[in-house]
Amino acid sequence: MNPVFIIIGKEIRDGLRNRWVLAVTLLLAALALSLGFLGSAPTGTVKVDPLTVTVVSLSSLSIFLVPLIAMLLSYDAIVGEIERGTMALLLSHPVARWQVVVGKFFGHLAILALATTIGYGLAGIMLQIAHGGIDVSAWVPFIFLIVASILLGASFLSMGYLISALVQERATAAGIAIGVWLFLVVIYDMALLGILVADQGRIVTAPVLNIVLLFNPTDVYRLLNLTGYENVSMFAGMAGLSEQALMPLPLLFGVQLLWIAAPFALAAAAFRRRSL
Repeated sequence: MNPVFIIIGKEIRDGLRNRWVLAVTLLLAALALSLGFLGSAPTGTVKVDPLTVTVVSLSSLSIFLVPLIAMLLSYDAIVGEIERGTMALLLSHPVARWQVVVGKFFGHLAILALATTIGYGLAGIMLQIAHGGIDVSAWVPFIFLIVASILLGASFLSMGYLISALVQERATAAGIAIGVWLFLVVIYDMALLGILVADQGRIVTAPVLNIVLLFNPTDVYRLLNLTGYENVSMFAGMAGLSEQALMPLPLLFGVQLLWIAAPFALAAAAFRRRSL
């Protein structure tokens, strides 16, 4: 069997053994249900499907939670194995370094995707049942949300692997990972908002803002979810932004995939040159 698939299977088994999948699934499902039931209370009056409103709430939740989970999964994926001495043992077998990185990455991605799909999916089913039955048409933006959340998690997994491949200690990797998460999730948008208020549109025009937003995977994720469908963008208060952004979904998807591929390629290159 290909070593990549063996390593993927090992990472998934480790995730199941350590209750990672169960814990993350329950956490995502509980938070999704809470936001769904609280946020969809008035939907019966305005004739809006609860999943449409829930997509708006879950998009904001996922921006904070999914990247953090991805960083916790990946920050010690390489440096942790080196510190424990298991990486040298693994590389003593006929397996290339790139196969180790690819196998571990897709194993962690499978854990994240499984937990996100089951957690959000169960919450969506229970939410629709509680509001009168399953509406298949309402699931299109909700499934879109799940896929985009997995891609967002994959981008932070890649950044976590890059950090893990560059540093020498797990503690350092943990500190940098939390710093990167905090900067991209919180500080970046706060700083951008401050610049926009101070600039008053003189330098940071709409086209410039579009480009700046692409330099943050969480902003790309937000644009994907909250401007991709008319009903969702309307209830998110971003209908005007979707008209001004002028960024088609294929472009946003491409940028999000680039945020996955670029850090991962750098991580693989750094690990290939690293001495154990």
